[in-house]
Amino acid sequence: MVVVDARGSYCPGPLMEMIKTIKQVEVGETIEVLSSDESSAKDIPEWVKKAGHELVEVKKEDDYWRIVVKKLK
Repeated sequence: MVVVDARGSYCPGPLMEMIKTIKQVEVGETIEVLSSDESSAKDIPEWVKKAGHELVEVKKEDDYWRIVVKKLK
């Protein structure tokens, strides 16, 4: 699993970091995005659905969101 720690970055930073990372990993790999920006919990899942990947988990931790995405293509 590749971890993208985008805490402290604001929209669209976490989404852009996740897109950059998903282009670099192999199909089947998972990416965990850590984001303190609440809009990431909505924006990243929307992009994942449009792009045809799998949203594995969206979970609110103490002061950030943990979003796990699996690259499908």
